[in-house]
Amino acid sequence: MRFVLSTRNAHKVSELADLLPEHELLPLPGDVELPPETAPDFAGNALIKARAASAALGVAAIADDSGLEAAALGGAPGVRSARYAGENATDEDNLAKLIREVPAGSALAYVCVIAVVLPDGTEHTVEGRCTGTMADARRGAGGFGYDPVFVADEDPAGRTMAELTAAEKGAISHRGAAVAAVVPLLESLAADA
Repeated sequence: MRFVLSTRNAHKVSELADLLPEHELLPLPGDVELPPETAPDFAGNALIKARAASAALGVAAIADDSGLEAAALGGAPGVRSARYAGENATDEDNLAKLIREVPAGSALAYVCVIAVVLPDGTEHTVEGRCTGTMADARRGAGGFGYDPVFVADEDPAGRTMAELTAAEKGAISHRGAAVAAVVPLLESLAADA
């Protein structure tokens, strides 16, 4: 089935395309404006983006919203993960702030919600989670965002997400879990189309 992927984040486009090879994911055209992500939760923000793309283009759209929740920060940065260190923060700025504020060994969770919005207005959301702990130092050159300090509970070797291959990360990540949950939904939608 063909969907417009409602994001301008190249990392997300690449990860989702790798995780959904049986579906055609089209890039969001440059002239489609995405409204601000103002919802208090990941599902609301994913729906904002998917609704905007579907309405603007009249096609099925997929969007995700994801972020990091740190127990030591009461669940923050949460929906503000990309802007944790400020509105124009880089991944490095956000990571440095997390390292300053969260002790090693603290519980972390990556959360991803994928929203699917069809041209008739039908909406679906699924959630994926990956739990882990804060590493004692940044490690690895792969991944992006908070990956250099996120040690997933599901990796018995205790590596950070940035030390995993793309396939290893996809198998245990929050985005991988959300994709696994959305695949049956997409198959059902394709069968009904």
